[in-house]
Amino acid sequence: MAPLEHYLILSAVLFSLGVVGVVVRRNAIVVILCIELMMNGANLAFVAYGRYLDSMAGQMIVFFVMAVAAAEAAIGLAIVVLIYRNRESTDLDEINLLKL
Repeated sequence: MAPLEHYLILSAVLFSLGVVGVVVRRNAIVVILCIELMMNGANLAFVAYGRYLDSMAGQMIVFFVMAVAAAEAAIGLAIVVLIYRNRESTDLDEINLLKL
């Protein structure tokens, strides 16, 4: 089995790629996917630490995070579809709904 450090490095790489995607990209759907990538990086760290400590707590946390992530993705995509129908764009710079 690979050591804990390898899993944590992979987790950090996934999380960093998600952060870069959120900061750089302006498409709302891509930003939602990058947020999911960040959550998967954190989930990998939870599972790795749970396996390292011989505890099921990491897997239980990941189970609940995945349930919340599925609901977040469904609601986020529904909001993006509604905004696209009204504004005909998913560019985050053009979707400032709070501006008068």
